[in-house]
Amino acid sequence: MSQSRNKVRIIGGAYRRRMLPFPDAEGLRPTPDRVRETLFNWLGQDLYGKSCLDLFAGSGALGFEAASRDARRVVMVEKSRKAMESLQANRQLLQAANLEVVAGDALLYMKNRRERFDVVFLDPPYDSDLLQQALPLLADLVNEDGLVYLEARQWPEALPVGFELVKRDKAGLVQYGLLRRLSAEA
Repeated sequence: MSQSRNKVRIIGGAYRRRMLPFPDAEGLRPTPDRVRETLFNWLGQDLYGKSCLDLFAGSGALGFEAASRDARRVVMVEKSRKAMESLQANRQLLQAANLEVVAGDALLYMKNRRERFDVVFLDPPYDSDLLQQALPLLADLVNEDGLVYLEARQWPEALPVGFELVKRDKAGLVQYGLLRRLSAEA
Protein backbone atom coordinates (compact mmCIF):
# COMPACT_ATOMS: atom_id res chain seq x y z
CA MET A 1 0.00 0.00 0.00
CA SER A 2 2.70 2.50 0.95
CA GLN A 3 4.35 1.96 -2.42
CA SER A 4 1.59 3.77 -4.33
CA ARG A 5 0.86 6.24 -1.53
CA ASN A 6 3.34 8.83 -2.75
CA LYS A 7 2.71 8.51 -6.45
CA VAL A 8 0.51 10.58 -8.70
CA ARG A 9 -0.97 9.16 -11.92
CA ILE A 10 -1.13 11.31 -15.05
CA ILE A 11 -4.67 10.85 -16.37
CA GLY A 12 -4.47 12.17 -19.93
CA GLY A 13 -2.28 13.12 -22.86
CA ALA A 14 1.15 11.90 -23.89
CA TYR A 15 2.16 10.80 -20.34
CA ARG A 16 -1.18 9.13 -19.61
CA ARG A 17 -1.04 6.36 -17.00
CA ARG A 18 2.50 7.28 -15.94
CA MET A 19 3.02 7.10 -12.18
CA LEU A 20 5.24 9.82 -10.76
CA PRO A 21 6.70 9.64 -7.25
CA PHE A 22 6.67 12.62 -4.92
CA PRO A 23 8.15 13.10 -1.44
CA ASP A 24 6.51 13.28 1.95
CA ALA A 25 6.24 16.95 2.82
CA GLU A 26 3.96 18.91 5.10
CA GLY A 27 0.91 20.25 3.27
CA LEU A 28 1.77 18.35 0.07
CA ARG A 29 -1.31 16.67 -1.39
CA PRO A 30 -1.88 16.16 -5.10
CA THR A 31 -5.13 17.32 -6.65
CA PRO A 32 -7.31 14.16 -6.67
CA ASP A 33 -7.73 12.28 -9.97
CA ARG A 34 -11.46 13.00 -10.09
CA VAL A 35 -10.90 16.74 -9.66
CA ARG A 36 -8.12 16.80 -12.28
CA GLU A 37 -10.36 14.94 -14.70
CA THR A 38 -13.11 17.53 -14.22
CA LEU A 39 -10.64 20.41 -14.52
CA PHE A 40 -9.20 19.18 -17.82
CA ASN A 41 -12.69 18.54 -19.16
CA TRP A 42 -13.42 22.20 -18.38
CA LEU A 43 -10.16 23.35 -20.00
CA GLY A 44 -10.56 21.10 -23.02
CA GLN A 45 -8.36 18.03 -23.20
CA ASP A 46 -5.75 19.66 -25.43
CA LEU A 47 -3.73 22.66 -24.23
CA TYR A 48 -1.79 22.96 -27.50
CA GLY A 49 0.04 26.28 -27.76
CA LYS A 50 -0.92 27.45 -24.25
CA SER A 51 1.48 28.70 -21.61
CA CYS A 52 0.71 27.42 -18.12
CA LEU A 53 1.91 28.38 -14.65
CA ASP A 54 1.65 25.94 -11.75
CA LEU A 55 2.16 27.95 -8.55
CA PHE A 56 2.77 26.00 -5.32
CA ALA A 57 3.48 23.03 -7.64
CA GLY A 58 4.01 20.42 -4.88
CA SER A 59 3.69 16.98 -6.48
CA GLY A 60 3.41 18.61 -9.91
CA ALA A 61 0.15 16.82 -10.72
CA LEU A 62 -1.40 19.84 -12.46
CA GLY A 63 1.75 20.99 -14.26
CA PHE A 64 2.65 17.51 -15.52
CA GLU A 65 -0.94 17.00 -16.63
CA ALA A 66 -0.78 20.28 -18.63
CA ALA A 67 2.60 19.32 -20.16
CA SER A 68 1.16 15.91 -21.06
CA ARG A 69 -1.68 17.66 -22.92
CA ASP A 70 0.58 19.57 -25.32
CA ALA A 71 0.97 22.90 -23.52
CA ARG A 72 3.62 24.98 -25.28
CA ARG A 73 5.22 25.90 -21.96
CA VAL A 74 4.64 24.93 -18.34
CA VAL A 75 6.39 26.69 -15.45
CA MET A 76 6.16 25.00 -12.06
CA VAL A 77 7.12 27.05 -8.99
CA GLU A 78 7.95 25.25 -5.76
CA LYS A 79 9.59 26.43 -2.52
CA SER A 80 10.20 23.07 -0.79
CA ARG A 81 13.61 21.72 -1.74
CA LYS A 82 12.49 18.07 -1.49
CA ALA A 83 9.44 18.69 -3.67
CA MET A 84 11.43 20.78 -6.16
CA GLU A 85 14.07 18.04 -6.53
CA SER A 86 11.28 15.52 -7.14
CA LEU A 87 9.74 17.78 -9.81
CA GLN A 88 13.15 18.04 -11.53
CA ALA A 89 13.61 14.26 -11.42
CA ASN A 90 10.12 13.63 -12.84
CA ARG A 91 10.72 16.24 -15.56
CA GLN A 92 13.86 14.28 -16.54
CA LEU A 93 12.03 10.95 -16.34
CA LEU A 94 9.35 12.20 -18.75
CA GLN A 95 11.88 14.13 -20.88
CA ALA A 96 9.40 17.02 -20.75
CA ALA A 97 11.23 19.74 -22.69
CA ASN A 98 8.18 22.05 -22.46
CA LEU A 99 8.43 22.11 -18.67
CA GLU A 100 10.50 24.45 -16.46
CA VAL A 101 10.88 23.97 -12.71
CA VAL A 102 11.56 27.15 -10.71
CA ALA A 103 12.85 26.87 -7.15
CA GLY A 104 11.38 29.66 -5.08
CA ASP A 105 8.52 31.32 -3.28
CA ALA A 106 5.37 31.49 -5.42
CA LEU A 107 4.31 34.88 -4.06
CA LEU A 108 7.70 36.42 -4.88
CA TYR A 109 7.53 34.84 -8.33
CA MET A 110 4.10 36.41 -8.86
CA LYS A 111 5.35 39.84 -7.76
CA ASN A 112 8.52 39.80 -9.87
CA ARG A 113 7.47 38.00 -13.06
CA ARG A 114 6.47 40.06 -16.09
CA GLU A 115 5.44 37.15 -18.31
CA ARG A 116 1.73 36.42 -18.72
CA PHE A 117 0.16 32.97 -18.95
CA ASP A 118 -2.92 31.46 -20.59
CA VAL A 119 -3.66 29.11 -17.68
CA VAL A 120 -2.61 29.50 -14.03
CA PHE A 121 -3.04 26.73 -11.44
CA LEU A 122 -3.41 28.17 -7.94
CA ASP A 123 -3.53 25.42 -5.34
CA PRO A 124 -1.58 26.53 -2.23
CA PRO A 125 -1.41 24.51 1.01
CA TYR A 126 -4.90 24.49 2.52
CA ASP A 127 -3.88 25.47 6.05
CA SER A 128 -2.28 28.77 5.04
CA ASP A 129 -3.31 32.28 4.01
CA LEU A 130 -1.38 31.98 0.74
CA LEU A 131 -4.53 31.92 -1.41
CA GLN A 132 -5.67 35.28 0.00
CA GLN A 133 -2.19 36.73 -0.61
CA ALA A 134 -1.99 35.36 -4.18
CA LEU A 135 -5.43 36.39 -5.47
CA PRO A 136 -4.68 40.14 -5.80
CA LEU A 137 -1.47 39.34 -7.72
CA LEU A 138 -3.18 37.32 -10.47
CA ALA A 139 -4.15 40.15 -12.83
CA ASP A 140 -0.53 40.81 -13.83
CA LEU A 141 0.10 37.12 -14.59
CA VAL A 142 -2.91 36.12 -16.69
CA ASN A 143 -3.54 36.98 -20.34
CA GLU A 144 -6.88 38.53 -21.25
CA ASP A 145 -9.43 35.69 -21.44
CA GLY A 146 -6.86 33.53 -19.64
CA LEU A 147 -8.03 31.02 -17.04
CA VAL A 148 -7.17 30.48 -13.38
CA TYR A 149 -7.84 27.21 -11.59
CA LEU A 150 -8.42 27.69 -7.84
CA GLU A 151 -8.43 24.89 -5.31
CA ALA A 152 -8.97 25.37 -1.59
CA ARG A 153 -10.63 23.91 1.45
CA GLN A 154 -12.65 27.12 1.73
CA TRP A 155 -13.74 29.09 -1.34
CA PRO A 156 -12.56 32.74 -1.24
CA GLU A 157 -15.17 35.28 -0.13
CA ALA A 158 -14.39 37.58 -3.07
CA LEU A 159 -12.94 36.94 -6.49
CA PRO A 160 -9.97 39.01 -7.60
CA VAL A 161 -10.81 42.21 -9.49
CA GLY A 162 -11.04 41.67 -13.24
CA PHE A 163 -12.06 38.00 -13.05
CA GLU A 164 -15.36 36.15 -13.46
CA LEU A 165 -16.33 32.71 -12.23
CA VAL A 166 -16.70 30.24 -15.11
CA LYS A 167 -17.29 26.97 -13.22
CA ARG A 168 -17.16 25.77 -9.66
CA ASP A 169 -17.56 22.40 -7.95
CA LYS A 170 -16.80 20.46 -4.79
CA ALA A 171 -15.37 17.00 -4.16
CA GLY A 172 -15.33 15.94 -0.53
CA LEU A 173 -13.56 18.75 1.36
CA VAL A 174 -12.04 20.20 -1.83
CA GLN A 175 -13.62 23.32 -3.36
CA TYR A 176 -12.39 24.14 -6.83
CA GLY A 177 -13.28 26.35 -9.73
CA LEU A 178 -12.22 28.12 -12.88
CA LEU A 179 -11.97 31.88 -13.26
CA ARG A 180 -11.60 33.84 -16.51
CA ARG A 181 -9.70 37.11 -16.77
CA LEU A 182 -11.97 39.71 -18.31
CA SER A 183 -10.73 41.70 -21.26
CA ALA A 184 -9.84 45.33 -20.58
CA GLU A 185 -12.93 46.69 -22.36
CA ALA A 186 -15.33 44.42 -20.42
